[in-house]
Amino acid sequence: MSDDQVRRRVTPGAWSVEGAAVVEDRRVAGTEEDPRATELRRAVARLRRELAAHPADLPDRAIADDELAALDAMAREGVPEVPRLRRALLLIAGALGSVSALAPALRGVRAAIDLCGDVPRAGGRD
Repeated sequence: MSDDQVRRRVTPGAWSVEGAAVVEDRRVAGTEEDPRATELRRAVARLRRELAAHPADLPDRAIADDELAALDAMAREGVPEVPRLRRALLLIAGALGSVSALAPALRGVRAAIDLCGDVPRAGGRD
């Protein structure tokens, strides 16, 4: 397993290795927002900004915009459905095609969605 694939479940306040970055899993005092949701919102906001600034006329831009808005809404709710996140990612990637200028931001969204893969389901079942 490569360093990029190293991932482990952590408790709040613990450190984990996510690719080349070390991430502290903690909550901001006075809030209950999951840091994974915060990272997803941050990555989605970056891709939305870069997509808005991209000059090319992409035929499926509206689909990407709609799915990015849906991802942002799911992250704000705090308990994202991982299959829905992955579906949105596929639709966004398909809508953007092979626009290399947007690839780094799209990879950021993918990485944030991968972090959400360990989110426990409602009702306490894994």
